[in-house]
Amino acid sequence: MRTIKIIVEYDGYDYHGWQRQKNRLTVQQVLEEKIGIIADEKIKVVGSGRTDAGVHALNQVAHFKTSSKLESDRLCYGINSLLPADIVIKQLTEVGDDFHAQNDAASKTYLYRIYNRPVRSVLHRHYAWHIPYALDVKQMQEAACLIIGPHDFSSFCATGTDVATRDRTVISVDIESGADGFISIWVEATGFLRYMVRNIVGTLVDVGRGKITPGNFRDILHARDRTKAGPTAPPYGLFLKDVKYLP
Repeated sequence: MRTIKIIVEYDGYDYHGWQRQKNRLTVQQVLEEKIGIIADEKIKVVGSGRTDAGVHALNQVAHFKTSSKLESDRLCYGINSLLPADIVIKQLTEVGDDFHAQNDAASKTYLYRIYNRPVRSVLHRHYAWHIPYALDVKQMQEAACLIIGPHDFSSFCATGTDVATRDRTVISVDIESGADGFISIWVEATGFLRYMVRNIVGTLVDVGRGKITPGNFRDILHARDRTKAGPTAPPYGLFLKDVKYLP
């Protein structure tokens, strides 16, 4: 058996997330079906982590095992020839048998995009959250820096999430505002809770609108109470940008 590592880009708008679900179309399901056709065997694809319904990926990392003897370039070409237009394998390589896309991931970076103009964009409606009100990006940057480091992120975790701990370590946060009206928010962490980035972004937007201060944002973080934080930003502005692995 060979272990194959893939880097996948997908538009998640028409999918119910990454992970297989009964009676719902998911990215994992499509990949397993198409890879299975080319490899001529049942395939299980393991991703670096889940993305929720409507969330996109620029560089999702996954792996699968196969007994297929096809060379890597032919295997990649064959799979891509069957995949729908909204999913593509950008890179396919054979790796050591001990590689695990999820367990070996050292950190992940998510990108959230906001379109901050009075008039909405038709072309970007599936790839950015339209906020028609002026946002104070400097205040948002000040607040965002407060989540760097190890924290209990209960205030930014989806209600009812069943995990052993809600402690996570944020490595970096960056917010940039462009002349084109887009505000980009990058968050890199060793791990994420369900809706964590979207809940952080929703609360940062409250800071940008002047509804709360960076000090209030800090208090919300320390409160460890989801009801204290802002709204959950919509999924279509969120992208899994990168997954890093130790050398």
